[in-house]
Order: sequence, then structure tokens, then C-alpha cells
Amino acid sequence: MIVPFCLGLVTVLAATPVAARSAQLKAAKITTPVGTLEHVQLRLDWPSTQAFGTLQLLAKRVDAPSLGYHFRNVQWQCPLQHSEAAGWQCAGPLRSGTAPPMQLAVQLAPDMTRVDLAQGRARITLAQRAKTPDLTTLDLTQVPLAWAQALATQAWADSHLKAGLLSGRLAVTAPSRDALQIVGTLDVQGVGLENSDSSIVAEGLGAALQLNYLSRPAQAQLQLEGELLRGEFLAGNTYVALPQAPVKFQLDATQHGQEGWVLPKITWQDGQTLNAQASAQLSADGALQTLAVRAQSQDMTPLKAHYLSGWMGLVGLSGVELRGKASVRAEVNQQGLESVQAELEGVTVDDPAGRFVFDGLQGSVVYSAKQQVESALRWNGGQLYGLAFGATVMPFTSAHGQLRVREEVPIPFLDGTLTLRDVVIRPPQANEGMDIRFGMRLADLDFGKLSQALELPAFQGRLGGDIPSAHYANDRIDFDGGLSMQIFDGRVAFSSLSLERPFGTAPSLSADIEMDDLDLTRLTEVLGFGSISGKLDGRMTGFRLVNWEPVAFDARFITDAKKGVKQRISQRAVQDISSVGDASFFSSLQGRLIGLFSDFGYRQIGIGCRLENQICAMSGLHSAGNAFTIVKGKGVPQLDVIGYNRAVAWPTLLERLMAAGRGDVAPVIE
Repeated sequence: MIVPFCLGLVTVLAATPVAARSAQLKAAKITTPVGTLEHVQLRLDWPSTQAFGTLQLLAKRVDAPSLGYHFRNVQWQCPLQHSEAAGWQCAGPLRSGTAPPMQLAVQLAPDMTRVDLAQGRARITLAQRAKTPDLTTLDLTQVPLAWAQALATQAWADSHLKAGLLSGRLAVTAPSRDALQIVGTLDVQGVGLENSDSSIVAEGLGAALQLNYLSRPAQAQLQLEGELLRGEFLAGNTYVALPQAPVKFQLDATQHGQEGWVLPKITWQDGQTLNAQASAQLSADGALQTLAVRAQSQDMTPLKAHYLSGWMGLVGLSGVELRGKASVRAEVNQQGLESVQAELEGVTVDDPAGRFVFDGLQGSVVYSAKQQVESALRWNGGQLYGLAFGATVMPFTSAHGQLRVREEVPIPFLDGTLTLRDVVIRPPQANEGMDIRFGMRLADLDFGKLSQALELPAFQGRLGGDIPSAHYANDRIDFDGGLSMQIFDGRVAFSSLSLERPFGTAPSLSADIEMDDLDLTRLTEVLGFGSISGKLDGRMTGFRLVNWEPVAFDARFITDAKKGVKQRISQRAVQDISSVGDASFFSSLQGRLIGLFSDFGYRQIGIGCRLENQICAMSGLHSAGNAFTIVKGKGVPQLDVIGYNRAVAWPTLLERLMAAGRGDVAPVIE
């Protein structure tokens, strides 16, 4: 801050007749190699009876444009002394505008000019020798990084230095008609900075740096290298939490005129975790124009925690663990990703939440926005929500901004096959996010294993179906076509299927479900729901799960009379239905005769539930007021089951279903 002012002061002192008792000097402008002082007033009062005089300096403007410093209403007053050995010396408070005062001490010796500026523990010492008038050395001790804000703004106009302390030594060469050069070593602690939109933020950074900055009228050059010691920073979606061990880095940058910075060399060395080399070009406003990166990781285990958590968090993968080796080459331009080549060696991707596991990833994935390239990736196996799948090879081809799977890919799954086809992946481009399209076919999957993995009742059957087209965009998958499964000698079909935030917070599944001719005997045996013979049809429209819990649907189940198929219901099943439907049952005979029969004939069974806001609106075959018929009896004794409460809390209904499955219910007879 004080460099241009002090050099100007030296010029003024050298021209002042300090031997007089009182002297005054006014100057409209004083020019130094670094900056200028305007509207300067210098006054010296030195009584002949005293060993020192009082020096007062006022300047309305102090400007050092090459360093980015501009001050107004500068005032300095001090006792001026002189000796043969030490030359002229003066120390006193320095004020500029409304800023807190600092202590400024100036020594003008025959062979050297020295300036000390201090505020609390912070100190800047400037020295300039007579033999090298263009060279100024600065020693910095515990200097707040905010003092360098103006200088930082010269290189990065959008920067805001919030915290940090700076120590070190710099040599500033400022010839009157040549380049300004700053060379030296710096030690920074607790750095905090950000830009205006907080897309770049740093907190608690520490570093040991070597700096070489050269500024000419038409060009600026910066060389910076050293070690980052601690802290964290965010740049866009890239969040970096530095390890305890030092990370070595180097950065070279050049700026021509008012153009943006060109960074031909960026290196990063973090042990076995990440070694990277990059080059980049920025626009005048700091926006990224081009970026080329080569990175290798010999141990991916710490990679996510230190470097990838920001990107992985965007797609709900913040908890995923990585192991193995990988290398990546990537190029980015203003339109987005231009090319990527990723090589994987023995990589495992493991989600502790149990959503997925990929084991033994090997091979490469190559993407190109231009010419055609081919690659292939294979894995040894894995799991999807606890369901194991087998080894697979995925052959890729890429051109014109798309990554395609060249052929159908069969994946062993649940003793059957899940086949992916027509897979097209478009990485994020410009303002558009990731876009994936694919088709899927399920063939002969074991629904019993699926039920076991999902902790459902022990359903048995085979699952199959075809989804001609599915589309992933904006963290949502929409499925065209549908899925069907053969179960309980009938069929269950899913349509209008979509999945939001599949790997994010609170995933949401939507579907319409149709059931046709399910065997009630087999179904009720599995559910532990008494015994009912017959066939069942059903539908669930607007079915929606959030975080895999039902939040809405409109469901109706009704028996379907078939020729030659008996329709009987056991007394246990009557009790279970009564408990679930908040119902009682009636008979054309006296209630005490009901206990003499183990099962009953029925004409039709129907029950429905429309779930909304955690309340299930119950319905049956037909309704009258708040009552609804669930079972319409047939034969002797003729038994009807009537529900009386059409609004049931969903948690209560679930408790009743679970109790019925355990047999923890008793008959209600009227």
C-alpha cells in the first residue's frame, strides 16, 4: 500500500531545505516509477533550540495503478531528526481517509532509504539502496491478506480477499521505462477468499509459495509454485479438501493487454492420490474458454473425499466409495466437454447405502464431440439394491457429442437376463445437463429372489417385460412401454413408469399397475391372510413412492368369477378382511352358527383404498353412507362383510395388515 507514497516522499524530502526553521513546499504532482502523488503539501517546523523538527505531509491523491492502489486525503506527521550515520529519520501515525491509522517510519540514509509500516502485529518493511534505485525489497510479517486486495484485483478483478496472514520477502524492480517485476517467497496462512457469485471460494488455505510476476504495458506474466498445506476450496462444482500432507503445485500464466489469462502449465502432485497436468485459457471476465487435463490416480480410495465430493454430490453419489487405479484425459471448450478418455484398472464402486456396487471395472470409456472413437468397459459383477448381477462387457462408440453402446448388452440378473439396448449418453453441454436414453428387456427373472431382497412376502413367479425406450434427464428417468410379470398364475403389468432422483435424496417412483387373474389361493397363502379361492383383478393408478414409502395411489381389487373356479373364503380370511377394513360380518343365520363353518361361499369380494395425505379413503363393492360392502356372501350360511369407517389413517391400515398376516385378529360378529 505504502510503496508509491514512500518513493514520492523520498523525492520530496530530498528537495526540502530542512535546515531552515520553517519551510513549506507545495507540488501539484510528484511522479515516481511506481505511482504519483497529487496536490502535495509538505511543511517543516524546526525551532533552532530543538534537536528535531516537526514534519507534516498532506496529499489529496496517491495512485499506483500498476499495483492497483489508490488513496485519498493522506496525512502523516512525525518528528524529523538527522544524524551523520543514520541520515534523516521520521516516525509517526499515517492516516488515509477513514481507514484506521498505521505507524509509518521513514529513514533516508546516504546509501539507503527504509520505510516501516506497522499496524498491530502486522509489519511491512521497504528498503531501497542508492546503488540500485530501481530495486525495492519488501519484508512482510503477519500482514493481513486484505492489504493485498488492490494488487490481487489487478490479476483477478472479481476477487475478494476475506482472511489470511502473509509473511515473506519480495523484490520489486520498477524502472521508469521498463517492466514492473515482483520476485520472492511468501508464506500464507488461513486464506479466505471468494468471487462475487461465490462460484470460487477458499477457506483456511495455507501455502508456501515462490512468486515471479512481470508486468509490462502490453503483457503480464505470472509464475507461481510451491506447496499447499491445508484448507479447502470450491471452484464451480469442484470441491477440494486438501490432505494433511503437502500438495505440490506449479502455475504459469500470461496476459496480453486486456485479454484473458492464458495458463500453459498447471501441475498438481498429491502422492498416489492424484497427479495432474493441465493447461487453460480464460476470457477477460475470468470465464473458462478452454481446459486440457491429464490426471492419474494410483490409489482412488482418498480421491472422493479430497477432490470428487462436489461432483458426486450433484448426482446423489456423495457416499460412494472408490477403490482401484484410474487415469483421465479431458478437453473442455466454451460449448462444454470436447473429449474424455478414462482408463480404469481394477476399480470398485461401492455405495454404502446399498443402492449399487460395481466390482472389477476394467478397460476404457472414450468420448468425443467430433471424430469417431471406440472403447470397451467390463466388470466382474455387482449389486443393484442388494440384487446381484453378473459379469458384462459394454462396447462403446463415440462421435458428434454422443456416447453409444454398439450392441445389445445382456447382464445376468436374478437367474434371468436384463438386456440393455440402444444406449445413448450425451454428457452435459453448455446449459444442458446429462442426457441418457436406453431400452431395456427383462427375461425370466426370479421374482422370489426379488421379493426376498426387498423384504417382501415370499412371492414366487417369473418377471419379464420390455421397455422400448427410457429417458434420463434432470435427475429423472421416464420409461416408455411397460413391465409385466407372471405371478400367482396371473399377470401384473406396470405402465407410466418414472423414477425421480434415482440416486439422490428421497427418490420417487411413479407408476400405474394392473393385475389380472391372480390365483387367490396362492396369494393368500403367501400373505398369511387366511385362505381365499378364486381369481383376483386389480389396479393401482397414480401409485407413488417417495423414499420407497407409499404416499399416494388409487387402488381397487375385485374378484373375477371364472367358470369352474370355486369361490370360497375361510373364517380366518373373513376375520383378517374385517380387521383390515374396519368391518364386521353379517349372516342370514344367527351369529352363533358362524363358528360351525370353516369356510363360506362368496359371490364377490371388492376393496379399495385411495391414499392421500396419509389417509386411506376405503371403498368396497358398493357403498351406502359411511358403510361399504367388502364381501358379498353366497349360499348357506350367506355371509356379508361390511366396513363402517371409510377414512383410515395409513399407518393404522399398515398395522392391521401386519397383524392380519401374523394372525393376531379376532372375529367381529353381528
